[in-house]
Amino acid sequence: MPIAPPLVLYLLAIVGASLLGGKLASLMRMTHLRTQLLMSGVGGLMLGIAMMHLLPHATAALGSPTRAGTGALAGLTVMFLLIRLFHTHDHELPVVEPDLRDGTTGHADHPAHCQHHHHTDPRGISWAGLFLGLVLHTMVDGVALASSVLADGGGSTWWPPAGLGTFLAVLLHKPLDAFAITSVMNRQHWGSNAQNIANAAFSVACPIGAVAFYFGVASSPDTSTVLGWGLAVSAGFFVGIALADLLPEVAFHDHDRGKLTFAFLVGIAAAVAIENLPGHTHGV
Repeated sequence: MPIAPPLVLYLLAIVGASLLGGKLASLMRMTHLRTQLLMSGVGGLMLGIAMMHLLPHATAALGSPTRAGTGALAGLTVMFLLIRLFHTHDHELPVVEPDLRDGTTGHADHPAHCQHHHHTDPRGISWAGLFLGLVLHTMVDGVALASSVLADGGGSTWWPPAGLGTFLAVLLHKPLDAFAITSVMNRQHWGSNAQNIANAAFSVACPIGAVAFYFGVASSPDTSTVLGWGLAVSAGFFVGIALADLLPEVAFHDHDRGKLTFAFLVGIAAAVAIENLPGHTHGV
């Protein structure tokens, strides 16, 4: 079957966002607080989409809450191990040490005031290991996106657009991943050409995962079962990304707790709003 038009548009937007993320430091001043606010919001959005979109669709497709829960547990476990193995949670920004002699503290921009008990020093991370981990990570995002589009009727209706919530969660998260790769490469003194090549290669990982799963489901003799397992595992991946990758970055902060909590709740509210758009159902 031909690829659904919404999926094509989503993938093009994600490639653009990923390429932009790799250039984030040169395009705008992403302070520590702004980064943490974005991560909090995306974390809430991913949790909401996992619980309200991916898992309900998986249960409907598989016809079994137990099988859906098993798939989600498998996905969460794999994502957690992937993050632990490749340290894919480095979203910190290169910052300038505050000059205490002139009375400035750098509170808003400097992570020294935060308690990152879990954080790994990025200087000890190989950019290649981080790149490999994030490529696998983003290919899984592609599977989740293709699963959502297929579960919403394959793009047969234009409102709400098929897979909208999953698309937004991936779109907002991808620039942070791309930035993590190029920032670590920059710290390890790789040139701009090498960073551009890595950034371009990373940007196509999500489309590869999405297209492979989309046509894999189409060629399967039991489409509903394959789609159901894809949705269930993707739900676990999203929960794992949110709880083990994004939210721990903001959970141990001694400052800005109110702002970060509010951003998290806004992300959840966005997921609820998307899942309650007119015409959206969880039937498969």
